[in-house]
Amino acid sequence: MSILGIILLVLFCIVALLLIFLVTVQDENSVGLGGIFGGGSESAFGSGTSSFITKATTTLAIVFMVLSLVVAFVNKTSDSVPEATAAAAAAAPAESWVDQAASTEAGTDTVSAQ
Repeated sequence: MSILGIILLVLFCIVALLLIFLVTVQDENSVGLGGIFGGGSESAFGSGTSSFITKATTTLAIVFMVLSLVVAFVNKTSDSVPEATAAAAAAAPAESWVDQAASTEAGTDTVSAQ
């Protein structure tokens, strides 16, 4: 994997962890999991944080989706070389095990006759 792929994968993991954190911190009115831990309708971090957390969650969700596509594209293009080699090997005529055994026997007969 290239350096770009590694950097994107680390960034992807960080965004995923932040997204998990923000979803769990949201209050119960925002359909998050925050209501499980404390109950009540008070915000954990102040009165104006609900809209900030909602906007941050939306932004991180968009970044998560875009990064997932970019990571998939980067990994697909770097793995295309082995696929081309496998396609070339499949296109070449392959000998069956019968042909290989016959050529091996013919080679031993030739050697023993000499």
